[in-house]
Formats: sequence, structure tokens, C-alpha cells
Amino acid sequence: MSQEPSVPRRFGRRLLPGLLLGVALLPASQAIRLVPIPALPPGVTTPALPEIPPVTPAAPAIKPLPTTVPAQSIPTDPLYPRQWNLPVIHAAQAWALAPGGPVTVAVLDTGYVNSPELSGRVVNGHDFVSDPARSGDGDGRDPDATGVGEYAYHAEVVANIIAAGRDGRGMVGINPQARIVQIRVAGTDGLVDPTDLVDAMKWAVGMSIPGVPVNKNPARLLNLSLYADFIPLTRCDPRIQAAIDVITTKGAVVIAGAANDGADSAGYSPAGCRNVLTVTSVTEAGTRPAYANWGRAVALAAPGGEQGHGIVASSVTGGGGERTPNGTSFAAPHAAGVASLLLSVRPRLSPALLRSYLTRSATPFPAGRCDPEPAHTCGRGTLNAEAAVKLALASSAGK
Repeated sequence: MSQEPSVPRRFGRRLLPGLLLGVALLPASQAIRLVPIPALPPGVTTPALPEIPPVTPAAPAIKPLPTTVPAQSIPTDPLYPRQWNLPVIHAAQAWALAPGGPVTVAVLDTGYVNSPELSGRVVNGHDFVSDPARSGDGDGRDPDATGVGEYAYHAEVVANIIAAGRDGRGMVGINPQARIVQIRVAGTDGLVDPTDLVDAMKWAVGMSIPGVPVNKNPARLLNLSLYADFIPLTRCDPRIQAAIDVITTKGAVVIAGAANDGADSAGYSPAGCRNVLTVTSVTEAGTRPAYANWGRAVALAAPGGEQGHGIVASSVTGGGGERTPNGTSFAAPHAAGVASLLLSVRPRLSPALLRSYLTRSATPFPAGRCDPEPAHTCGRGTLNAEAAVKLALASSAGK
């Protein structure tokens, strides 16, 4: 569920005549130029870079942070001055109260990329793509979750938004100490099979899946910047709902992007399911970009960017070591990152309380709404990390 100028908008769209992952195929004279990321050979991981080179800012610096933010809360990572999304969610103010901790987040997405931003804190989990024709690595499910093909960057950027290290290089993530388990559920076509997603979600929290080794790094948070394909977009798929209900009883929270069809998110799985924190996109100004899904299933909004003003992120596959994608794919991990900050100070928070703190603390939208159309709602407001952390710290619950 992402947008980048050179690639289709998001995952989770069935292939229809004239459509490629949701982007209409134009006449040759108007064709969109696709720049694929070279596919990795089967079984080969992306080599770790010794360092993400400093990047000279190509855009104006963000507005100065309030003077109440302690100097030690301001990162020195070179991309930080361009990470406009972090001031929007009051990240630096939150770090002054909760600098982060080793909370485990599962990213169910396009798979493992060996990002230096996550050195020592990322696990190559498992490949749950069962169809060899879509896997791109020569087989079905296997223990190597390495991303394959042109969309491999997607999971890397999602994980970096959550947890990129505060190390003086590249970008900084919302919880720079979080641990990431990369689980591959999307094929090289960007599509997600519901049965693969169900098994991957259960495995992510430590449940047993036949034929798959037990996950030794069970997660409290699952980031799903996707939706399931091969099913009607009319309701939550019962199989996915059942898996989410079980996961919730295990104390884990599913955080999902709302999708990028500019439509009601209620028919999408998992965005329209119960017990899911569904997140849509807002721009820097706090308004809903046209691509972002909306509706009663949406709990809150977070920065997802817009064309020409995306989310600045480190990427080993991006030009100059960075990318600037936009989409609800990149709004969801903001909420996952903040949720991990809450768990770092209140590790026993229930899923219901965790969702409540994130939504109750949201910043109201400008003029009270994210969109002039009353039906196009975006939840309680824009994610506010500082206010959410304060809510958690003010209560003894979850200690």
C-alpha cells in the first residue's frame, strides 16, 4: 500500500485487465516508466553496507522544534532534518519521555533486507509465500524470508520507519531500539494470499504452524502494510478475522494500513477487521491525500505523504541510499513505532489499552476533519507520540 513515482501504488490489488497493482496501463505515449529493483538471486541476502553515506539535504529543513525538547532528544542522523513526519507526530518530545526499548515488532510484508539501519536488531524470519510461481525464489514456503524482486524495498522502508537506529547515519526510526522480525507474505507480484497471511500472523506471535519451525522471536506488534488478495473487497475475510481474534488473545496488536484506493476501508482485510488498529494517511498539513482509504474502520491517521512530498527513508536499494515513497503503507509503521514506545515503558499493556492510548491521544485534524467530505473520515485524529506516551505513563496499567 505504497506510492512511489516509479512503481505501482501499493500491494494487495488483484490483477485486472488494464491494471497492474492498481495503476492503469496507459497508451505507450503516456506510459508510466517503471524502474524495477534488480531481483536478488534465490537464497542470497542483501549485503550489509558498512555505512549509509551522509545525504546532503535536497529540500528545506523542517520547522524548528519547540525549545522544550531537550538537546539529547534531537538525533544527529543526516536525514533527520528532512524527516518532516517526525515533528508531525511529536516524536522528539516523546523520546524525552521514552527513548525506546527492545520491543519486538513483526513486519509482514515483502521480506527481509539486510538494512544497516537495523544492524543486530533484525531477524530473517520465514517465507510464507506458498506459490512457487509467485515466490521468485524457486520454491514455496522456506526458512529464508529474503525479499525478491522489484518490491523488496517495501518491507525495508516499513521496518526503518519503525526502528532505524539512532546512530548518526541515514535516518532515525520512531523506536531506535526496537527489534524487527521480517516475515515474507507478498510474492514478487506484490500480491498476498489469505492463507499465507493467516499462517504468517499466527507464526509471528509464536503459534505453531505445521511444517514451520517455531518463531523464536514472538512479536507483540504486527505491522501489516498490505491487504489480502484473491477475495472480494466487501468485508473482512472470516479466516483473517479468526486469526486476528486469536492473536489478540495472545496479547498482540495488529496494525494495518487502510489501503490506497481512495475508498471505504471497511471491505479490506485486515483493515476492515475487528481488533485491528487501522491507520490511514495524512499529509504534513494534516489532510487526507486522495489515494488514502477512509471510513469507520479507520482508527487514526499518521503521516503517509503525497506525490512529491513523501516519507524520507533510508534504503540500501534506493538512489543515494534513500527513498521518498508515499502511501498508507508508510502511515501504519508510524503507529507501530509509537506502540512499541508505549510497550517500552508499559510492557504489559493489553491490546485494548494500547489501541485506546494511541487513539485517545491523537491530535485533532485541522478544522476538525481530515477531508471536506463528511463520509471520508480518518479516525480520531493524527498520531501523537508525545501525548500517547504521557497517557501510558500517567497510568499504572501495564507495568
